[in-house]
Amino acid sequence: MSLTEQAIVRIRELIKSGTLPPGARLPPEQELAAELGLSRNLLREAVRSLVTTRVLEVRRGDGTYVTSLAPELLLEGVGVAVELMRGDDLLEITELRRLFEPVATGLAATRITAEQLAEVHRCLTAMIEAQDDVEALNQHDDAFHRAVLAATQNKSLSALLGGISGRTLRTRVWRGMVEDDVAARTVAEHVAIYEALAARDAPLAQAAALMHVSATETWVRDNIRRASPGAGPRRTGRPGA
Repeated sequence: MSLTEQAIVRIRELIKSGTLPPGARLPPEQELAAELGLSRNLLREAVRSLVTTRVLEVRRGDGTYVTSLAPELLLEGVGVAVELMRGDDLLEITELRRLFEPVATGLAATRITAEQLAEVHRCLTAMIEAQDDVEALNQHDDAFHRAVLAATQNKSLSALLGGISGRTLRTRVWRGMVEDDVAARTVAEHVAIYEALAARDAPLAQAAALMHVSATETWVRDNIRRASPGAGPRRTGRPGA
């Protein structure tokens, strides 16, 4: 490891051991550097890195603090990474989504509250009303899936899957759907998910989500194939978002 990486590890050990619990203020720079046996410049580099990963936060005029370490903060970087992926790496992400999101949707069916179901329905209605507007579809689709994930009552799962199925990927897929004139069919897949949630039917919700996410994977796979050198004629797929 580089010296900066070693410094990061030392600060993380203080956090993991409880010496610096969530919300704690870090000791003054000179004091902490001496305690860890680091130069002040090296400590600053480590702190900057941990701020970027949302482990620490700098409060102007007050000092540096450990964040809440909530899953939605720590897993935020997953979404940033996904937005930068291309080609086969992006396909691997869609495979991950196919493996996890149907199970999460089934879990949501067993835990969803009346208020959460109403929010899913609100997002679905907005999607139905915006079938010719790619940007609006993307926004409401993202809100739909986040509402479903929130109903799992599992913040870590919600944050992880929310990052995996980022908005950039959804935008690409929705544009493909509108161009292929199959947006209505994909909206119908969202309707099936909502109806399964409303029935509190976990197996049905899982199956509906699996069909929907598998359509996204097929669309991504076909587009990667078409973009590669020597690709054959276009295949008609069933994209989803």
